[in-house]
Amino acid sequence: MTGTLYIVATPIGNLEDITLRALRILKQVDRIACEDTRHTRKLLEHHGINRPLVSYHEHNEAAATSALIDRLVGGESIALVSDAGTPLVSDPGYRLVAAARQRGIAVTPVPGPSALLAALAASGLPTDTFHFAGFLPARRAERRRTLEKLAGEAATVVCYETPHRILEALEDIEQVLGARRIALARELTKIHEEFLFGDAPSVRQALASRPAVKGEITLVIGRREAPAEADTGGLGEAVEAAMREGLSKMEAIKAVARRRGLAKREVYQALNQP
Repeated sequence: MTGTLYIVATPIGNLEDITLRALRILKQVDRIACEDTRHTRKLLEHHGINRPLVSYHEHNEAAATSALIDRLVGGESIALVSDAGTPLVSDPGYRLVAAARQRGIAVTPVPGPSALLAALAASGLPTDTFHFAGFLPARRAERRRTLEKLAGEAATVVCYETPHRILEALEDIEQVLGARRIALARELTKIHEEFLFGDAPSVRQALASRPAVKGEITLVIGRREAPAEADTGGLGEAVEAAMREGLSKMEAIKAVARRRGLAKREVYQALNQP
């Protein structure tokens, strides 16, 4: 009989944030596949667990997947963990799970901590519908294109960002998405856990005043609000005014769309109506 692949969520900071079931599975499996063996070994030692570890990360994912599938087919049970949180959520593992499913190998989730859900739940922003965008692109042009695609989302947006890019990201959020409510969660479940609330400019100003920004960051961005006006009256005048400020016509359309809480196509269509 083939073995079982367990997808095990691990703490995102506080080592006590692990389920009893996860501890039991980690003690029972034949081996544990993890991103950083040194990092995972600290967690295991904290809980008195001693199991063989195998490295599984984005740089060896293709080759390691084949080797792990062979072990599973041979009857071994394997736990897949990431450095923090739930595997496959902005972490390696998709290839392994997909390959296991294709070979008829049992895949069992062992749920637990997740930075995106922790930040969303404590953000004070709507949680009934949300869009997880993963890490925003590193390059500004790509990041802005991604934000423009998210601009029409009628859902709360959750994304991850790095400390060295957060100020630029907040500036782009202000330019593309306008004055939306934001909750920035930093170092979730750790000693220096922090939440900052406001709009993109105020949160950016708070961070820019510090000597340095450190720690893992999760951004929760409020959904697109309904336009203040029930119709699209005055859009032509608003676009012309923006163009007088030095914007091109397309840039002016984007700016007016942000200010009115409309999609770009709504402004464009309104301008081209006979």
